[in-house]
Amino acid sequence: MHAPVGICQSCGACCAYSRNWPRFSTEDDAALELIPAKFVNDTLSGMRCEGERCSALTGKIGVSTACGIYEVRPDVCRICQPGDAECTIARRSFGLAAIAMQNQ
Repeated sequence: MHAPVGICQSCGACCAYSRNWPRFSTEDDAALELIPAKFVNDTLSGMRCEGERCSALTGKIGVSTACGIYEVRPDVCRICQPGDAECTIARRSFGLAAIAMQNQ
């Protein structure tokens, strides 16, 4: 199953619904060093957030968004997939409908 193409770029809810979400947990030191320091929180435990929103997120939630560090984003960001439980929770927090999955 897969989500419609581009759904994440028109959403961004997972990157803006909780400052507790973008935490580092499985990254090794080499991976963490690739993330620009301005996007890492003061305790070095996760992404810096502005309110609940990840500081690396650009654009407007539910309209058009992008990750400013997409190629080096942490594992927690890579694991969240369109339509999974975390995606659904995040989308609901912004009043966005759940993603209808399509068969491949």
